[in-house]
Amino acid sequence: MKIVYLLFVILMIHQDNNAIIYHFKTEQNTNNWYVLNDGVMGGLSESTIEINAEGKALFKGYVTTENNGGFASVRYAFNTKEVSKFTHVVLKIKGDGKDYQFRIKESQEQRHSYITRFATSGKWETIKIALSEFYPSFRGRILDMPNYSAKKMEEIAFLIGNKTKEAFQLEIESIVLE
Repeated sequence: MKIVYLLFVILMIHQDNNAIIYHFKTEQNTNNWYVLNDGVMGGLSESTIEINAEGKALFKGYVTTENNGGFASVRYAFNTKEVSKFTHVVLKIKGDGKDYQFRIKESQEQRHSYITRFATSGKWETIKIALSEFYPSFRGRILDMPNYSAKKMEEIAFLIGNKTKEAFQLEIESIVLE
């Protein structure tokens, strides 16, 4: 009985210190994720998100700078999460050696995002990013306002926009706050 109680306490402590935003092994769908590419500005980039054979999300496509284009993104909107007790977002991903952005919105109606860039290695990796590092940006321009307050969150996104024509592929296992 003591072992069961100890396991329960450990589980509760772990749950209290971490908050899963999305875990593809558990959810096994992309129904609440949506693609938003540079077509909103006349661009021609293309991307998709799907669940691969390993049960992870696969965000892939081709970015082109033609016709004022240059980015592809995938977004996930959700009910407001109170995040003030967390200091980091942790991404479990496998990239293709390219640079990506991870983006946060405090409100879905907010026009700007808080962003940070991260490089991928081509291998599975855990990327831990301090919430205080997310800076405000709108249409590729850094805004003159404070960094992310880390109080609430309603949307996350992955974006690739390296000012070059390139195919890309990013596998995502989980996004967790800690």
